[in-house]
Amino acid sequence: MSRRTRTVDVLVVGAGPAGRAAAARLAAAGAGTVEVLERAPSRGLKEPGGAVLRAGVTATGWAGPRTLDTTGPGGLERITARAVVLATGARERPRAARLVPGTRAAGVLTAGELLRTVYAYGGGHGIGTRAVLVGPDEPIARQAVRALRRAGVEVAALVTEEPRDRPAVCGPGYGRVLVLGETAVTELLGRGRLSGVRLRHRDGRTATVACDTVVFGGDWIPEHELARYGGLVLDPGTRGPAVDGAFRTSEAGVFAAGDVLHAVEGPGRAAAEGRAVATAVLAYLAGRAPWPERPVPVVVDAPLRWVTPNRIGGPDDGGFLLRAREHLVRPVVSVRQDGRVLYRRRLWRVATPSRSVVLPGGWTDRVDPDGGPVRISAAPPPGRRGRGRRSAWPG
Repeated sequence: MSRRTRTVDVLVVGAGPAGRAAAARLAAAGAGTVEVLERAPSRGLKEPGGAVLRAGVTATGWAGPRTLDTTGPGGLERITARAVVLATGARERPRAARLVPGTRAAGVLTAGELLRTVYAYGGGHGIGTRAVLVGPDEPIARQAVRALRRAGVEVAALVTEEPRDRPAVCGPGYGRVLVLGETAVTELLGRGRLSGVRLRHRDGRTATVACDTVVFGGDWIPEHELARYGGLVLDPGTRGPAVDGAFRTSEAGVFAAGDVLHAVEGPGRAAAEGRAVATAVLAYLAGRAPWPERPVPVVVDAPLRWVTPNRIGGPDDGGFLLRAREHLVRPVVSVRQDGRVLYRRRLWRVATPSRSVVLPGGWTDRVDPDGGPVRISAAPPPGRRGRGRRSAWPG
């Protein structure tokens, strides 16, 4: 089958919050022909004002710089753009990839599958009657609780390996939910239909919770396949495309924004990045922002997990997101290059594996463009001692 070839000014891949926000701003600013590709069907998708939304179309690979091969209801196409924005989002790691043993019983879902079942496909009848959530206490968990209660399902507990300071959480639309902290699911029970989950606390205690539904959430993977096929440099921490503060990847004219960079920060952050990447695209199209030739990589040391942006390629200085591998209470963050301290300050926030903290900018002009990588480290504040935490487990 032959491919139809055509050109556009800006091609946005992904119609989530970041992609829609970028397309709407670009179209409103007169960027020319702005087109959004979305592999999902059009049902429930919001039109990005002024841009063309093409639903049910999948980008299958690259045919050259800023040239994508696609397939969709209209057949095969090859689209070349002056600029490409990757806003492909993130996906949840399924149960099999989490290596949780047990039978292949019905009633095992990811949070995304649950939300689609309840909100996109009409009601969620047959999900179950009693559910256990597995994953960090983050926005997706609260959305899952609301979806389960909307479907008439009792929420038995939220099981998380993170430490907890209190045995239950409350919030608007969230209700009161038992949180079993420092706890892992070690086995799924039941044949035909899930009958329960076996748990192990960090101190060795075990328990079994009866349920007919388990929802896994929070273990996110950037949808980086298209970036990888295009040969873009991926950051080892985020596992998404490496970008600088202007969302520029390693390929000239290709930008990336949203959860593909740092799964997952939520729709508000993704939409803000979509608007910000539009500004960077406009500057590039106008010839005001030459592509950096040798950006300086930004890396993190344990117990930090990742940083984004993770390249410094120009004067852009909008701050950095940091994510930790463990619970860090108001850590002291240091930024160094070749042993030289560029920045050191205590952050007045708590960083966890599911909640990022913002590292202010203001120091990137001190980076030597010919020097080694910029390294970011974090340590407890001087004199701080660990605090005991109450367990959510009975007794």
